[in-house]
Amino acid sequence: MELTGKTALVTGASRGIGRAIATRLAADGALVAVHYGHDDAAARETMAAIERVGGAAFAVRAEFGVDGDVDTLFAGVEQGLTGRPLDILVNNAAAFAGTLDQVTPEEFDRLFAINVKTPYFAIKRALPLLRDGGRIVNVSSAATRIAMPETAYAMTKGAVDVLGRNLAQRLGPRRITVNTVAPGVTETDMNSWIQDAPHLVEQSTAITALGRVGQPEDIADAIAFLVSEDARWITGQWLDVTGGLLLGPGEFRNY
Repeated sequence: MELTGKTALVTGASRGIGRAIATRLAADGALVAVHYGHDDAAARETMAAIERVGGAAFAVRAEFGVDGDVDTLFAGVEQGLTGRPLDILVNNAAAFAGTLDQVTPEEFDRLFAINVKTPYFAIKRALPLLRDGGRIVNVSSAATRIAMPETAYAMTKGAVDVLGRNLAQRLGPRRITVNTVAPGVTETDMNSWIQDAPHLVEQSTAITALGRVGQPEDIADAIAFLVSEDARWITGQWLDVTGGLLLGPGEFRNY
């Protein structure tokens, strides 16, 4: 229970990686603000998962990518914190889009609004609440390390990478660490093809050093370390949490 007495905000926490992060931080003792966009039932499932591990949480509904989204988010967060400071901010919420020929101008704008603009201004809004010595973790993607077909999505995550490095320098005097975590192929609703296309799963595991598809808990455990006291001397880092995706030719792995 390393996080006992701490508070945390996890965006996009109603499902997938976000749910796993919120549940892990709550299990470690933090009071977690569970942000979600619109799916009340999924948010209730996250709250139930937190209850099962003996954690404490409150839900905050705020649709991202619309006017006033950060104001709505923090109105709910501050109400739930009841005057307590914030210790941990995990910017996990994100939208996904297709390939260059598929993305419309409207989708492009929405993608950048949710994936770049919202975390930027969420951090700005959180800083007065965030305790000195706090933690910020931004969730990026392996798509910034390797060439993927979803160009616009990768561009947004590249911006998130730059955001993390710059803020780590800026917030150092307050001992606030800022790190970035990059998942690879992970079994979530966003990657529904994992359930529908076994041949693609086989291809993915073949190019992953550890030989399997990632689980949300794999990402959550890495973030739990970064927000713990054990990671107090780590900031400005980009952590690959992909199981070794595309490290090199697979036929050479046994040499």
